[in-house]
Amino acid sequence: MHHSLLLSLLATTVLAGPRRPHGHAIAPGEIKCPLVFDGRVETTTQLSDFDSYGTSIFNPDYVKGNDIKWSQIIKFPTGVNTSRFDDSELHKPFEVTISDQSIFQQQKGFRRAGLQFQGDTNSGSPGSSGIKTLHFSVKWDAQRAFNLSHEYLNVWHEAGDYSSNQFNFQAGAIIGQSGLARDTWKVLDRRNKQIWSTPILRNEWQNFAITLNFQRNTLRVYYSKGDEPLKSVTNAVSNDNSGQGQYQIGILKKPTGTSDVVNSGYQQRNLNEGLIYGGLFLEDSANDCISL
Repeated sequence: MHHSLLLSLLATTVLAGPRRPHGHAIAPGEIKCPLVFDGRVETTTQLSDFDSYGTSIFNPDYVKGNDIKWSQIIKFPTGVNTSRFDDSELHKPFEVTISDQSIFQQQKGFRRAGLQFQGDTNSGSPGSSGIKTLHFSVKWDAQRAFNLSHEYLNVWHEAGDYSSNQFNFQAGAIIGQSGLARDTWKVLDRRNKQIWSTPILRNEWQNFAITLNFQRNTLRVYYSKGDEPLKSVTNAVSNDNSGQGQYQIGILKKPTGTSDVVNSGYQQRNLNEGLIYGGLFLEDSANDCISL
């Protein structure tokens, strides 16, 4: 082949190659499966958008303090790169925070702010049948650090009758399970048994995916850090996925010093804690489809 023609073809190939978004060492992770709910926040989103059904991708009414709006709860962190499944030209990270006002209904023991996908209804939700995989990435905020002497729920699927959760993604000191390390992200099953954990990193994204097989009643966990592809870290373990319900993403901080955690117990004053999220979506994993 003529030398000049070869150079021309090479140049054309480079120009036609994938465009890498700014802020990523590699291209963002590819979503390979049909999306059921997309919780990735667009770069153009304003905080006020979270307060209205017409502009929010989440339920603007739940689950939060009675007298505050989501625009007062969610923050857009500065100087934070996008997570693995976010495209920095399209999406941005967001932070869920809790304060002294984070009291939902009459649950005075909890401090709580849990996002729900719009359309994820308590009964008959498309997220509670078939095989679904919930993806989310989290990043520690040193300015709003957790007090890991408390128990935190950060991602969970609450059954429709509110009596239990099909799974919990948690941090801190799990009440009644003193043998579990505090400084870890933990996945607990329907019986509140830990099935996997990993240390909480302070300076980089940690990426998770949890596959719920509602047909076979199993649970499977995937994990990576930074821009690395997800890898399976558990088998498909047996789990009771019955009861339908809704996903929640955010923070539920339990009190200490009580057996009635919903209604009483110790919570510090002037609370200002938060967790940064990105890459949030639920995909249909029929035929074992999963984005890694």
